[in-house]
Amino acid sequence: MGVISDPDGDPHGPFGRPLFDGPKARALARVGVVDIGSNSVRLVVFDGAARSPAYFYNEKLMCALGAGMSETGRLNPEGRTRALNALRRFKALAEGMNLPPLTVVATAAVREAKDGPDFRADVLRETGLRIWVIGGEEEARLSAQGVLLGWPGSYGLVCDIGGSSMELAEMAEGRVGRRISSNLGPLKLRDLPGGQKGRDAHIRDVMQQLADHMGPQPDRLFLVGGSWRAIARVDMLRRDYPLHVLHEYRMDRRSVSDTVKFIKSSDIEELRQACGISYARMSLVPYAADVLKRLVQTFRPKDIAISSYGIREGLLYEQMPQELRERDPLIESCRFAESKDARLPGFGKKLYRFVSPLFSGADPARIRLVKAACLLHDVSWRAHPDYRAETCFDNATRANLGGLKHSERVFLGLALLHRYKNKRTGTRFEDLEGLISDKETQEAEVLGKALRFGAMLWMSDTSADGTVLEWKPRKRLLRLKLTPKSAPLYGEVAEARFLSLAASLNAETDVRLGCGSDA
Repeated sequence: MGVISDPDGDPHGPFGRPLFDGPKARALARVGVVDIGSNSVRLVVFDGAARSPAYFYNEKLMCALGAGMSETGRLNPEGRTRALNALRRFKALAEGMNLPPLTVVATAAVREAKDGPDFRADVLRETGLRIWVIGGEEEARLSAQGVLLGWPGSYGLVCDIGGSSMELAEMAEGRVGRRISSNLGPLKLRDLPGGQKGRDAHIRDVMQQLADHMGPQPDRLFLVGGSWRAIARVDMLRRDYPLHVLHEYRMDRRSVSDTVKFIKSSDIEELRQACGISYARMSLVPYAADVLKRLVQTFRPKDIAISSYGIREGLLYEQMPQELRERDPLIESCRFAESKDARLPGFGKKLYRFVSPLFSGADPARIRLVKAACLLHDVSWRAHPDYRAETCFDNATRANLGGLKHSERVFLGLALLHRYKNKRTGTRFEDLEGLISDKETQEAEVLGKALRFGAMLWMSDTSADGTVLEWKPRKRLLRLKLTPKSAPLYGEVAEARFLSLAASLNAETDVRLGCGSDA
């Protein structure tokens, strides 16, 4: 695994100090990362479970440091001033949050500019922040590691587009392989002579060079970078897509082609306002769209996924031991949420064992969502009772959770909605129901009602030990075995919830008292 070299001679680079003090402290520590790109300067403060971190603070400024570099070879003077001011602010914010020293990295613009070293010296003198300049291939590797933070074990091609460069990195079996950097950033393309024909010819030639280096890449294409996310927003608008979560948003080659045509035929300002994209970002979208069209035509991926995780998350991933990297980010995040917010931390595992007979034939992907739902079933108890169902649904469908397809978000959200509510009519699920099948909807309802019932049987960690739920799908029979200790918990409300679960399964019921180890 590579490291970022320090041009000033520090042999440790910016990672001499771990981002977190140790495995036990990872869930509580915070770390700030600053990414100085060709187009934007951003501060991200990670907080929470180290494997699937939450974003405690996230701020960016569109400085366009790389604008005009093709002509002058120097950083944009206005952008340089704005970036320095932003870094002063970020340093003050970090001090106010009592963060460890910020990790600050810079990519293509600072790397290539004649006055890049002067800019770094100014920043160090004015703020005390040391900027670590990373090479193109290192940028590609870190971006791919950011993708691995959300998709451990992933395979495919990662494409990270910035303002002045575009990087490719291949992943196989969760590891980063070949990688390469190019000059296909939209800021450089905008300054390229020859108009549209000149840009098209340049993009075609460079893309062929990239393809020759990377070889066939027929698997998934992961798109990283603000310009790709802006194009995804346009794709959502064109398709009238109901869930406006960019991470794990999926496109295919046909949708990319249609969206590029849509961008070319639309009024850019009207499109910008409709999608809520900044003016600075939207001005680069047409150039990035030309690159994406050629990228997809050249590599012909089987599908395309938007990743909100990139170089900043890759910096965090850099410090994780392999054992932690291989953990499921969704399950780790849910475990952290349960330990922090649930009334009875650790109960999710017991609840999973109780409801698992209902899903004995399910595939691993479904079992994973069942585990997640059990861990999250009680984390929203502080919400007003009238709004708990909606709060659960919103948290699952819109929260920063890694390793979740949009359909899986809706499934998980619906299950948690039914944890608190029998009916979904009139809820926000109705806006998203087209993202999952009728079968998945029914399975999510069963899971949610099983959680709703199971939660009534444990008022302490051992109050219903020995209580068993059995499901006989061929006989359509749902059996409940209660122990003498748990039988008093099976009151009228619990019985009503058990019958509601049975109704969702279209099942007969059989309740047996006095069973179990203490019968």
